[in-house]
Amino acid sequence: MAIKRTDSVTITRVAALAGVSTATAGRVLGGYGYSSEDIRDRVQEAARELGYRPNRLARGLITGRTQTIGVVAGDISSDFYATAMRGIADVARREGFGAILTNSDEKLDLEREAVQLLREKQVDGLIVSPCDRGESLHLREAVAAGCPVVQVDRVAAGLAADSVTVDNRSAARECVQKLLAAGHHRIAFIAELQSSHGHDLARFAADWAENRQPASPQELDPSWQRLLGYLEAHRDAGVPVDLGLVRRVGAYSVEAAKDHVLELLVRRQHNGVTALFTSDGVMSTGAMRAISALGLSIPGDLSLVCFDDLDWMGFVSGGITTVVQPVHRMGTMAAEFLLARIAGDTSDFRHVVLPAQLAERASIAPPADARGGATDSR
Repeated sequence: MAIKRTDSVTITRVAALAGVSTATAGRVLGGYGYSSEDIRDRVQEAARELGYRPNRLARGLITGRTQTIGVVAGDISSDFYATAMRGIADVARREGFGAILTNSDEKLDLEREAVQLLREKQVDGLIVSPCDRGESLHLREAVAAGCPVVQVDRVAAGLAADSVTVDNRSAARECVQKLLAAGHHRIAFIAELQSSHGHDLARFAADWAENRQPASPQELDPSWQRLLGYLEAHRDAGVPVDLGLVRRVGAYSVEAAKDHVLELLVRRQHNGVTALFTSDGVMSTGAMRAISALGLSIPGDLSLVCFDDLDWMGFVSGGITTVVQPVHRMGTMAAEFLLARIAGDTSDFRHVVLPAQLAERASIAPPADARGGATDSR
């Protein structure tokens, strides 16, 4: 019968039961150095009987590794990060690694704290969605100290690290093209578009119109990349853009998004809005709450296309047309890249941009006036 495990089980007790030195037991249980097959069997059997569990931090002092990776998510309550984390955890577990998840709440100071905490825990590498697409000094310090970093969803400019992102621009352009093709010329864009990175909406649009685009659009926040797709779709269709229909929510907040959409839709007789494009799941949820509060039907009163496929989008009558991001794949690729770096891969950094898919459902119809219904005041 196995001896009942207690929290006081140490390598010393395992060594005593196996009849070997503590150093020998440590080598066997730590997987380093040489031991005969007989000694390995005795030590492992003693460890099983005692219910011994290795202290990864202690082993890390000897091997230089703790077999753990750290993950800094923007919002652990969101479906996006939950799915990405599942992909990361699946790969880590398969390769014998543990994963420690922390949350930045989309705030740079909290991200710095999280990275510091994980480095103090001696994780072997980090997967991060950077809040700061500029200097990100805390990430540069981690890389300089020999801690591999992989970026997911977002990219910090010039950081010596692999990245896995989505082609936000092309996916957004396709969404808006669908609405334009249905006859919508007054399409509102509801997006977070945080201002902490120095972008002025009017200047950004003017620079784009004059071909003064960012050197690397992938280094923009995803919502700004999706704005580029919105602008490009209008340009390709020869439809002028009204920046008054671009609603800059400024935070990942369902209630803030709802307020913006309510204000926009109650004034439809003035602004002529016939369709909405939302830039992420949070914005979409806020928009649906506003649409429901006003008693509007989709697509009868308003067409809607969303970015991020949430569970409720398939339950709405007819379903909501939405962009499906390969989030689980982003997580698995990020983990695979990180574990390769931990294992010693020194090849050139990889910056993978994955395509997204548009799931077409029944949330797009021609504007009401085109169907012989009520007219708006475009």
